[in-house]
Amino acid sequence: MKSISIKLGYWASLICIATFVVWTVCFVAIFKINPIFEWTSLADYVTYTKNYNQSFKYLAQAAMLVFAPAFLIILHSINEYATEDKKILSRIGISFATIFAACIGINYFVQISSVRLSIAKGQIAGLEQFIQSNPISGIAGINMAGWTLFFSLASLFIAPIFTGSRLNKVIKYAFISNGILCLLGGIGFVFDNIILIFLTLNFGMGAATLTVAIALLVFFRRLRRQFT
Repeated sequence: MKSISIKLGYWASLICIATFVVWTVCFVAIFKINPIFEWTSLADYVTYTKNYNQSFKYLAQAAMLVFAPAFLIILHSINEYATEDKKILSRIGISFATIFAACIGINYFVQISSVRLSIAKGQIAGLEQFIQSNPISGIAGINMAGWTLFFSLASLFIAPIFTGSRLNKVIKYAFISNGILCLLGGIGFVFDNIILIFLTLNFGMGAATLTVAIALLVFFRRLRRQFT
């Protein structure tokens, strides 16, 4: 591997850890300070956003907006590590990760910018399909396609790259677990199973992804030492 690939992988792993820590803190804070919101209508959503603090929600969305490109950088660094016979797997993983990053990036940027500004200016006509909190909106579908389908496929294709050491096995099985959990979350979304979505995506995927990021940080740090 080239030194720059290792450095990029190391710092991208650190960024992924930081963003998921921020997301977790925000997730807990939202449940602590605000009542749980259940979508009923656009008018009710607008009233809710005006009456309750939305800072943690926007911070969490911004964190995931950063996470997506950082994850993509990690996979490019892993591609440099992959043996020649497995580079086809890492390249496929990168392709799916690119779609994942585009899907969730579009969603979170729209939430932070267009949706927030539209509500602030009172221009809410037709906004239902652009609000992530509306579970049957088009933007929610795009976001969930990113998290459940393309994030899953990226994880499953990149997992076989890691073999041998105990650390490599941790990374491999964390990626596999993440892929399976995300696919289950996608099934939950398609069949409107809130409990399955909550358990697989909010808890399972978060734990698996954080495990991957921490293990990769250690992995790239060990590689860095070989170049110093």
